[in-house]
Amino acid sequence: MDKRHKILVLDDDADWLDICRELLSQLPSKPEIRTVGTGTRAIAQLDAEPFRLMICDLRMRKMDGLQVLSIVRRRFPELRTVVLTGLEDDESRARAYAMGVDLFWLKSDMQRETKLFLDCLESLLGRDTAVGFRGVQSKSLMDIIQLECLSRSSVVLRITRGPLVARLWIQEGELIDAEVGDVRGEPALRRILSWKSGAFETLPAEPNRERTIQKSINALLLETAQAIDETTDPVQSELIERADHQKTVWKLSLIASEGAEFVVTIPPAPGKIEAWSTIAGEVMAGWARQALEAAQRLGERLEAGPLSHVAGATAERRLVLLPGEEQAVLVGWPPETPEGLLLEKTKKIAASWDS
Repeated sequence: MDKRHKILVLDDDADWLDICRELLSQLPSKPEIRTVGTGTRAIAQLDAEPFRLMICDLRMRKMDGLQVLSIVRRRFPELRTVVLTGLEDDESRARAYAMGVDLFWLKSDMQRETKLFLDCLESLLGRDTAVGFRGVQSKSLMDIIQLECLSRSSVVLRITRGPLVARLWIQEGELIDAEVGDVRGEPALRRILSWKSGAFETLPAEPNRERTIQKSINALLLETAQAIDETTDPVQSELIERADHQKTVWKLSLIASEGAEFVVTIPPAPGKIEAWSTIAGEVMAGWARQALEAAQRLGERLEAGPLSHVAGATAERRLVLLPGEEQAVLVGWPPETPEGLLLEKTKKIAASWDS
């Protein structure tokens, strides 16, 4: 019996569908690929048989992608969705994420960052979800929080689980407060994240809400997973696995949204190297260690103070290397990335990896 996942690709450009079919054939899990040219046919296919993932264009002649996604959200809540479009529009991106799409990619970025795109899809295909939080979308609560933060929303999430009612306050993409019963802040968030299922709704933002949570959402999820890891409860073990998966998707999404080419983390030797969107992690880590040592020696001779960062450029890309107490982070950027934004964007990615 064939247990391969199925992917449905919706686009009204037949040539682009051929490109997608060929590209998706490179996915390691070898999913079955189906393509359709209209939203009506996409809905009919989804009605006829189960699919794991749908990739959808936004700008189409008869029924646009947002209309299709709106229908899919209601009728097929378990379906993972990815927007792949040539429409460079922040409003469309925000609306798509608000509808519950898992990823939003530009076609130009996909062609330039093919491996990263495939890594994102493979990660989405790799998890089976038996339960979730139902409301605007059917996701885990971690999915919901991360998507709101990734799209820099300002919103209040009201979550119910039987008689229990909780609220999460998100302001400009940062989780600032949580409340369940008479508990607030991080303890409340940890309690809420232990819920495996429930329902949620979005409420208007409360910009004057007092901030009780200072840590990044990634740091909080990591701490929650570590705390749960101390127990052997199978229900909580499921939450750990889910947290690991969501951190993977979050990091891949961050690379894509910031426009980076790759990320390599380099701990002190002989620590484990992590390479994202590149197969040359070991080589780059070796170069990074040598570069840090040389820069630190030069700084000592010049009495220049602590090393801030190392930056370089070739015809193919720009590189920024940030030292750290626990690990260094090397980020590769396209050559057209504005020089004035390189350090700020690299620090943002490094902060996410450290958390």
